[in-house]
Amino acid sequence: MQLILRPYVLKLRHTFTISRESRDEQPSLIVELKEDGISGFGEATSNPYYNITIKGMMNDLQQLEPLIADSSGMAPEEFWEKMKSQLTHDMFALCALDLAYNDLYARKEGKKLYELWDYDISHNPLTDYTIGIDTIEKMVSKMKEMPWPIYKIKLGSDRDIEIITELRKHTDAIFRVDANCGWTADETIANAIALKELGVEFIEQPLPADDWEGHKKVFEHSVLPIIADESCQVEADVDKCFEHFHGVNVKLTKCGGLTPARRMLVKARHLGMKTMVGCMTESTVGISAIAHLLPLLDYVDMDGALLLANDIATGVRIEDGEIFYSDLHGTGVTLT
Repeated sequence: MQLILRPYVLKLRHTFTISRESRDEQPSLIVELKEDGISGFGEATSNPYYNITIKGMMNDLQQLEPLIADSSGMAPEEFWEKMKSQLTHDMFALCALDLAYNDLYARKEGKKLYELWDYDISHNPLTDYTIGIDTIEKMVSKMKEMPWPIYKIKLGSDRDIEIITELRKHTDAIFRVDANCGWTADETIANAIALKELGVEFIEQPLPADDWEGHKKVFEHSVLPIIADESCQVEADVDKCFEHFHGVNVKLTKCGGLTPARRMLVKARHLGMKTMVGCMTESTVGISAIAHLLPLLDYVDMDGALLLANDIATGVRIEDGEIFYSDLHGTGVTLT
């Protein structure tokens, strides 16, 4: 099994701003695993919040080439455990590798990934579309540019309620808000009252990730559901989030790929929590992998490729929030 690494710089359609950063481009790494003329593809982006760089991921993966070459035919769960033992410090690289291996494995089996898992796709949720922090005028303009049934609005400024109030004047769409750790507990509880009146469905990660006392207070007093993101990175975090959040947003890059993500989602459902998968600003390679988890989800944020000026792959297609699968096996991805 051959490892091929392809670094890219993905240009964004608009400057993308959240509470802690702004960017106009997104470095990303595509991992290809090739065997017997069949290729599987995975992806992970750089991320300064988690100190992840493309160079670092490439170095970590290149050191595993002999191990990867000697791992043909393993079940994806076995492959993941073998690779995780060498990549405990780099979940992003492990994610890209796991996505590529799951894709390759399903293609060799002649099935789409959700078929291999025996998932029913008849009740898949719609994806939201993200509006980053900007001037109110530009946020309204971005929303009008992309009419959508569900918007995820990035907040964490000193005018958050004003932003949602103005955006609400221009659409009847469902709103979800993501403060990216930008609020206090008391601020969240107060904001939730106003946001519920404005048709907001839930609040994602309002407090810093390690403020567990604050999370508990918000969980007990918020009139809106609270979904964990930065507080829920790896499998052990699902139990920690129980009775501190109403649901969890699982990111494939943070937990190490599809293999652990499936376990996290099943665990969250068992605990009676809402389930969500979110994306980074990634290409259709990473987005197509997420699509195969849809039957396990209440909510999904897989608009990353829609935010790009230049995609690098084809795979799943998204129209008005609805996800359409490729005819190809595996995750359905082809690099362009």
